[in-house]
Amino acid sequence: MDSSEIPPSDLREEQPPAPASLPLPAAFLEFLGDNGLDPALYSKADTIPRYIRLKPGTESSVVTEIESELKCDLVKVSWLPDFYAIPPEIQIAGSKAYQQGKIYGIDAASGAAILALDVQPGDHVLDLCAAPGAKLCMLADMLGSTGSLTGVDVAKHRLAACRTMLQKYSLGDRSRLFVADGTLFSILPVNSNLGSMEAFVGIEDNGSIFSEWTSKRSWKDRQKSKKAKAAGSPHLPSTSEPELIYYGKDSGLIGLQKRYVLHPSTDAAACTSGYDKVLVDAECTHDGSIKHIQKFEFWGWKTLDRRVLNVERTGNLLHLQLGLLTNGFKLLKTGGSLVYSTCSLTVAQNENVVQQFLSKYPSAELLKIDPADSWPCRSGDIQKTLRFDPAASQTSGLFVAKFVKL
Repeated sequence: MDSSEIPPSDLREEQPPAPASLPLPAAFLEFLGDNGLDPALYSKADTIPRYIRLKPGTESSVVTEIESELKCDLVKVSWLPDFYAIPPEIQIAGSKAYQQGKIYGIDAASGAAILALDVQPGDHVLDLCAAPGAKLCMLADMLGSTGSLTGVDVAKHRLAACRTMLQKYSLGDRSRLFVADGTLFSILPVNSNLGSMEAFVGIEDNGSIFSEWTSKRSWKDRQKSKKAKAAGSPHLPSTSEPELIYYGKDSGLIGLQKRYVLHPSTDAAACTSGYDKVLVDAECTHDGSIKHIQKFEFWGWKTLDRRVLNVERTGNLLHLQLGLLTNGFKLLKTGGSLVYSTCSLTVAQNENVVQQFLSKYPSAELLKIDPADSWPCRSGDIQKTLRFDPAASQTSGLFVAKFVKL
């Protein structure tokens, strides 16, 4: 999940601007020292632009209009199609261009990670950590009018923000969204599942099919949400079955029986009928996102201790990251490719996770990301991996690795 993305429901931009040089607390400085990271990176907050992506096809007609509304120049990012840089203090969520679905915020490094996936028309694509949705929108744009896009996230309220974005930008026709634990999700693309329908012959159906999707929820669903909210947890327990909260008119689901669509896959089935492309932008400590770290001045540095520096949480994150990468790879078809990324600058959450994964899965091989030859990034500590950082790239920090399934 990229912390620089701007969910459509988040119009609360009244946070006070952070000073040019962040007064980092001693505990965070110790964290940076332990991980070999330079605290000077966090003094660059006012020099790193904000990035926006224009909806493809609208560029020539809206750039001047958006510049006039935002009262700033849109500087085209030469190495990344449809991306523009604007001054970091500019807020976009209240603009007509944003509200009308012409632009959305997404860091250029995150855009590069998506471009590395090389999505082609007709691909079945899985975004295993989809919220809050800007990456999902970019994937849908690249996919075009064929194939399918599946978004998964463990937090229902955050996945609902993805649904809002897909609808807002008219990109949801081929999409479906599941509330599920990404380490356990096992549903293949719809067209793949249809090939094994014979296994269900003779099972009572009860006439349960997917009709045209509607935003109206049943009384049962409303009660379920009310109970979950009362319990104080928006997350789905890992033992729960995936919940489908959105599907577009061309997603292939309408008219199909639910037991076919929601049938979990086996590893063998995934090899032949899995996803062509998988994105695992894993949850992390977000220490590479200067704008995210800035927010702790507003939230309170004690929150940083709990959410970033807590040893138990960090250990759990490493386990989660490896689990997400492993499961995403299992759902990949043979010959398909997977991109793993985090907005952490630590070796533990990046190269170490990659090494652990490669040692367990001999059918995984790192791929060179060819477009990166023209990107403002450097090589990671493992050959063929990439690192963006504020100093070298003028972006948030991001680690990117690309795998193929042999």
